Amino acid sequence: MKRVDVVSAIMNDEAENILMVKNVKGYWGLPGGAVENGEHLHQAVIREVKEETGYVCKVNELHSVREAFFQDKKHHALMITFFAEITGGQMDILDPDHDIEDVKWVSMQTFQKLNPELYHMLKLNQKPQAFYKFEGNRTVG
Repeated sequence: MKRVDVVSAIMNDEAENILMVKNVKGYWGLPGGAVENGEHLHQAVIREVKEETGYVCKVNELHSVREAFFQDKKHHALMITFFAEITGGQMDILDPDHDIEDVKWVSMQTFQKLNPELYHMLKLNQKPQAFYKFEGNRTVG
């Protein structure tokens, strides 16, 4: 099983909306993606946010570390999510892999409707406190 490290960012605007991206497969989630060889986690978050949203960000504290086995892809994924804040740029999809088709700010209620599973896995309905969770065997959404 191949180990894959994945990072993502939770970013809020002044109205406490959260930034989401829509994958070409129709899946809404947080901006993020695989950590590239030789890249540290913060570098990966900054790169992925820029590619998927057009925004430049500053990475803040850790939100969570989650882990799952994706049997269909034979991946052992370590998913690290950080809080981040926008420091520049403008909304634009710059994704060289063409995996992202939309970016938008949404309320927490809309986030929960667009991706209820991720909403609950990230415990977004609770007060922020860093956590680790093994999520077992999963299939790709």
